[in-house]
Formats: sequence, structure tokens, C-alpha cells
Amino acid sequence: MSNDLEDLFAKNREWAAKVTKEDPEFFSTLSKQQKPEYLWIGCADSRVPANQIVDLLPGEVFVHRNIANVVVHTDLNCLSVIQFAVDVLKVKHIMVVGHYGCGGIKAAMGTEEHGMIDNWLRHIKDVYRLHRDELDAISDMHTRFDRMCELNVVEQVANVCQSSIVQNAWRTGQELHVHGWCYSIDNGHITDLKRTVSSAEECAQQMLNM
Repeated sequence: MSNDLEDLFAKNREWAAKVTKEDPEFFSTLSKQQKPEYLWIGCADSRVPANQIVDLLPGEVFVHRNIANVVVHTDLNCLSVIQFAVDVLKVKHIMVVGHYGCGGIKAAMGTEEHGMIDNWLRHIKDVYRLHRDELDAISDMHTRFDRMCELNVVEQVANVCQSSIVQNAWRTGQELHVHGWCYSIDNGHITDLKRTVSSAEECAQQMLNM
């Protein structure tokens, strides 16, 4: 095993010892159950760690991450996470969290070929197509890039809300709120994109206004 990986094991032991010293019951309590109120659907970017950004401990947030925080109705991995979070864990909040400077968004806005990942980026290119008029009217490329990151979140919030899982939860009266946020790597702040949806009626209304 390489020295780099040995270092990771050493850091793990140091972290576990530190946590146990601060709270001797932490791991015994954590191992018994998880009762998170939040599902975080975020980007796989290593600079966007869900728990640390919102300062929550392990067990307090259920997490799904992929390139550019995309929610696709044919992605059984993502849908399975949403179903488990909603039907079993009974989370109350689903946060779709994009981030400014997202490499997946940047790649989707370009014309270069990237191999197999181009099939995934196709979903993001569709977001660009839907909002082409707004985006092309923004002359500053950095501002256009930031806006594309936000619009991608908006579209993924809509996809979450239109899933049969979320629609069924609302139909049965389950409390569930879907939020759209965007994180800045530059300053560590989250921006609320004001795309919170809490019912099938609100979902339908937002779809009309998009």
C-alpha cells in the first residue's frame, strides 16, 4: 500500500480519536440509527462537501452527489436515494445544491468532446437550450456561466418535484419541501435561489412561470 493511502488510515484514526474524546457516545449513538431531516443532492466536486458547508454532523444529512447535481428520471441511483430518503427516512427537506464554477456546467456550455461523460452532459445542454434566450443575452461570460449554474439548479428542482416519489409524498400529506441553492467556492456562502416548493400545487404553478 502506498504511503499516501497509509496517511489516510492514520488521519482516520486521529479523527475517530478526536471525535470520541469530544463525545464518547458519538459512534455508539450514530451506529444505531440515522434520522436526518435533510437530503442533499449536490455536485461530486471535491470542493463541495455537504456536511461541512452547513456544519452538520454525520447522520444529520443524507447525501447524493453526481456531476453537476443532475436529477434524471432514468437515473435509478438518484431515484433510489430520493425514494429511500422520502419514504423510509421521512426527510422534510430536499436541497438541490449547485455551485458556481462547476466544471460539468462549463463543459456542457462548450463544444469540445469529452468522451463518455458527454452522454451525461447532454442533460445540462438541454438546460442551456431551454434558457438560451436569457443566457445568450448576457454578454459577460463569467456572469453567463454563473447564471447557467443557477438555472441548472432550477431545472433539477423541477425534476425532483415532478418525480412520482415526491408527488406521491405530497398526495398523502407528507411534509416535504424542495429547495434550490447555489454554493460559492470563493467565499463559502450558499445563495438561496428562492425556488422552494412544498406541494404539488406549488410545483404546477412554478412550472407555469418557468
